[in-house]
Amino acid sequence: MAALPFLILLSFTPKYRKSIPARFFLWKNPSFENEAIWFHACSLGEVKSLGAILQRLSHEANLSVITHTGYEAAGAMKVVRRFLPYEIFLPFWVRKQKALVVLEAELWYMLFYIAKKRATKTFLLNARISDRSYSRYKKFAWFYRKIFENVDVVFAQSEKDAIRLEELGAKEVKVTGNIKAFHQIAVTKQLSKPAKELVVLASTHEKEEMLLLQRLNFANRVVVVVPRHPERFGRVAEEVARFAKEKGLSFGLYSKEQVFEKDIVVVDQMGLLIDIYAIADVVLLGGSFVEGVGGHNPLEPAHFGVKLLSGNYIFNQQALFPLVENVVFTDVDAIEEAIAQAKPSKIAGKVDIEPIVEALENVV
Repeated sequence: MAALPFLILLSFTPKYRKSIPARFFLWKNPSFENEAIWFHACSLGEVKSLGAILQRLSHEANLSVITHTGYEAAGAMKVVRRFLPYEIFLPFWVRKQKALVVLEAELWYMLFYIAKKRATKTFLLNARISDRSYSRYKKFAWFYRKIFENVDVVFAQSEKDAIRLEELGAKEVKVTGNIKAFHQIAVTKQLSKPAKELVVLASTHEKEEMLLLQRLNFANRVVVVVPRHPERFGRVAEEVARFAKEKGLSFGLYSKEQVFEKDIVVVDQMGLLIDIYAIADVVLLGGSFVEGVGGHNPLEPAHFGVKLLSGNYIFNQQALFPLVENVVFTDVDAIEEAIAQAKPSKIAGKVDIEPIVEALENVV
């Protein structure tokens, strides 16, 4: 109850305007009425990774999410979408489904427990335990064993993940690879490529923009900054504009100009990153040059053969980076040397989604 005023206040912010009323007050968030295969994914990346599996399924599909961006992405799929309510509501909200398929680390005890009580077969898909998280998981091994009592089948990203999951009590663990590597990457808008070298600061977080910009050479280049979160667009644009003015560089805001002609351009619109990767020469993948984020998906830029550079803080993407060849890991102080040494990246990893599709097709 103490958190109630805080939740109400957050409900008025754009980021949480839909998710908090839906998750904590069940506002316009009814139970799934149809008995289908129910997928649960946290956010945008997990939702997008389901595309290839959903295309192959003959069953109807439901999809629950946590974040606003995940909910918006689900709108483009042939699914019934909902926000997943807070755990205390699940006993009243969850109805029997053909299967529950939970992605990655969304290990909600009540979610699996109630699903099993409703006679639903349960799967954990694309499961992983990062090196950073492993010690924490072991400290609470008793709790995870209780969770895995209610999980029928686990599809793990790697052999290392499979071993760790079995140590925590997972049954019937199968290694199928990281399904994000199977994600079908497609350009939605053909952008115009500038004559100069195009360097993209992709999915950047707090402080990363300045860390990187201060160390880049702007001669014969267009540098495009794409902040990770839309609520930061305005602040980043102001900060980068000041930087450009101090350095005597031209500055552009993509929403106003729709082209990449200035020395530095801040992209203040969602959904353009894949299209920008398609015309990029160099990508500096954000979330990896500052502590605490853990990196972002390298497969999307690698699909287009860019020179791909990352910082060293990639603990959340340990399973994905081995799937990409020619990634250069660098400190911010060595950015220009790293760009000079980099070669075109490419995806080398393999993933097999057929056992996943087969298992889901066979549920009744």
